[in-house]
Amino acid sequence: MIDIRPFDTLGHADHGWLDARHHFSFASYLDRSRMGWGSIRVWNDDTIAPRTGFDPHPHNDMEIVTFVRTGAITHRDSMGNQGRTGAGDVQVMSAGSGVVHAEYNLEDEVTTLFQIWIIPDGRGGDPFWGQREFPRGDRAGKWVVLASGNPEADDALPIRANARVLAATVAAGNTIELDVDPSRHLYLVAPVGRIKVNGMEANPRDGIAITGETALSVEAIDHAELVLVDAA
Repeated sequence: MIDIRPFDTLGHADHGWLDARHHFSFASYLDRSRMGWGSIRVWNDDTIAPRTGFDPHPHNDMEIVTFVRTGAITHRDSMGNQGRTGAGDVQVMSAGSGVVHAEYNLEDEVTTLFQIWIIPDGRGGDPFWGQREFPRGDRAGKWVVLASGNPEADDALPIRANARVLAATVAAGNTIELDVDPSRHLYLVAPVGRIKVNGMEANPRDGIAITGETALSVEAIDHAELVLVDAA
């Protein structure tokens, strides 16, 4: 099953400083048919105005992966961590038993990002934060694992969930393949470029919910960037 969810059907909240699209129910957006996808609970497509951001707020028992598309996000938390994650790079936070953090766009330009929440395999544990650079050139024409519940095997940032977050860039006219387990829940978004997924066309920033497939073939109609979560 492949379900294309057009961008204009996503939840929408415009707070002035933050223009957010919600692939799944979040905050004041409630759609009981889109409460999550497998263990994927949240996928927000955020546009954050310059010199603004999310003031300190708490989280617990959630794996939070931030993929920065343009600009940069600066993180601070109650563990004493602080770091700036730039375009194309990734940060992860395992909220564990509880953490307070803030995220700001301290740049003079708009920042766009995907924030993805994945339900962890278990509750509690010490919170953790980390970040890593993932050069776009390294994922040209191939999938690169950004975050994983098996980080040593995947050479990726660690998360406490039976899931992987992958990314790729594909030149126009080219195709990229991926073998998949039909019991898994995959969710794919192309922030840039029109694509075909197993022959079904999707526009930039559409959500693509996938399950029951044994193979994934993604053809780039335009030059495309891809972000994919493979979750239980």
